Amino acid sequence: MPVAEPKIKPRLKSRYLDEIRPALQERFGYSSIMQAPRIEKITLNMGVGEAKTDTKLLDNAAEQLATIAGQKPNLRRARKSIANFKIRDGMPIGVAVTLRSARMWEFLDRLMSIAIPRIRDFRGLNPRSFDGRGNYSMGVREQIIFPEIDYDAIDQVRGLDVTITTTAATDIEAFALLEALGMPFAHEGRPGEDLASEDAAHEEQRKEEARARAEAEQAALEQLKEENPEAYATPAKPEEGEEAAGEKTDEGASEGAEES
Repeated sequence: MPVAEPKIKPRLKSRYLDEIRPALQERFGYSSIMQAPRIEKITLNMGVGEAKTDTKLLDNAAEQLATIAGQKPNLRRARKSIANFKIRDGMPIGVAVTLRSARMWEFLDRLMSIAIPRIRDFRGLNPRSFDGRGNYSMGVREQIIFPEIDYDAIDQVRGLDVTITTTAATDIEAFALLEALGMPFAHEGRPGEDLASEDAAHEEQRKEEARARAEAEQAALEQLKEENPEAYATPAKPEEGEEAAGEKTDEGASEGAEES
């Protein structure tokens, strides 16, 4: 029997409808409010490669993912056999769950408000993890960042992948949507930054490196000249009288060669 969806509208969804969506429409100049990007679904995937030897690990992973998502996950099986990894076609190797509607908004709210701040040495999410079509993916190394997981009850620490699928046509629009919702991105490398300034900075760096190499080569050449001045000595130019005599000698030698 399917579990009924909660009737209370999630607070993050209400904020999106009342504040974020009109702001996005004004920022990007959409003619209709339906053009504004929105979140379509969130997919959670937890790989369990050790399940090929112990099926109990797969059951534990499925239970933990169900606790995190609030929805029973689906079993994921291998699509082809790989002898090096001892995997056969159809062998269970992971669990995944797709969240939509209210559960999707509730999970995203918990992820940004509670789970991500509990990551050790957190310095912001990578803003370049978009796929070019407005979808964002992030990896979680430890499932214990979610408060629903009891640290003393888990068998081992596992990671999971989180993929946020949006209706945005570009990464810039998707980034604006997620940032407005409260996703803590890092400040460097954001989509839509001025690429011309980056290219100018890289060009200046390349010029500086070339200038430094030229100075190092010149210094090495000067050192060689000091150590062996005879090898790098400039030959003296012949005087006018000597040069004329040399030319006459050459002409006489050539005439003698022609006569012979």
